[in-house]
Amino acid sequence: MKIRVAVIYGGRSGEHEISLRSAASVLEALDPERYKVIHYRISPEGKWNPRPIVPEPGGNPEIDVVFPILHGTFGEDGTIQGLLELAELPYVGAGVLASAVSMDKEVMKRLAVERALPVTDYLVLRSPAEANLEQITAELGSPIFVKPANLGSSVGISRANGIPALKAAIDLAFEFDRKILLERAVIGREFECAVLGNDSPLAATPCEVLPSRDFYDYEDKYILDAARTVLPADLTPAQTAEMQRLAVACYQAVECEGMARVDFLLESATAKLFINEVNTIPGFTSISMFPKMWEHAGLPMSRLVDRLIELALERHERKKQLRYAR
Repeated sequence: MKIRVAVIYGGRSGEHEISLRSAASVLEALDPERYKVIHYRISPEGKWNPRPIVPEPGGNPEIDVVFPILHGTFGEDGTIQGLLELAELPYVGAGVLASAVSMDKEVMKRLAVERALPVTDYLVLRSPAEANLEQITAELGSPIFVKPANLGSSVGISRANGIPALKAAIDLAFEFDRKILLERAVIGREFECAVLGNDSPLAATPCEVLPSRDFYDYEDKYILDAARTVLPADLTPAQTAEMQRLAVACYQAVECEGMARVDFLLESATAKLFINEVNTIPGFTSISMFPKMWEHAGLPMSRLVDRLIELALERHERKKQLRYAR
């Protein structure tokens, strides 16, 4: 009997179009001999087509497992995961806690610090009125990266060099979120490392991102298609092993399951590694590195989606056993 997979994509976020592109790749990789696919497309206004998933146990008898491919707000932040928990449906990827924590860049950094994992120096603002530009520059130097705390795909991120640019970057970031992050710029190289698993996660060989602009921003990722990637990354064996160790440690620090992509910065002047972000629903587009890293590790896209579904079903079965034990 075929496994009935509900694929949810689109969504009410600034990353709607990226979700559509990721979903197209996943849908193509799902073996029609093995899976019956049920499409759930969410419009930018939040309308479900053909209908919403019912948030009650047994309310969706046509679904065996859910594959959410929703980037950003209302998809990667624990909200859709909460709906699926209420419905008692198995689903691919991180749970409610890990999704919410990883989506909030500042909370993720706090947990990383608690585990003695390396992150860059940063400040948090909750309103533009809090921004003392001279003090921020004195503390973090220049340039400074300014980010909305709860968005992905580099939406709303700026690299600010100087007071006027910093003010403009802060104003822009507050258009997307009520909390923003200001980070000391690490001058060096950018890397990504894919992680897969539940209780015993594994990290793939990292890749390096070579932006065509000042940093790997939204346009560089999805519009210009000018950034280059190097897989495997040009690192020493010791650097590769350390990046993989830190990726798994960060994954576990935020209580992640299923999958994630952990992004790193390697500072040229000090050769220090810093954890930059955790993405619990990484891109699956034709240019996304999460599936490419696993393909390099011997897990092609079709087998990768199989494994993600297996992990979702394994976790759900364990939860069921715990419920019955109580």
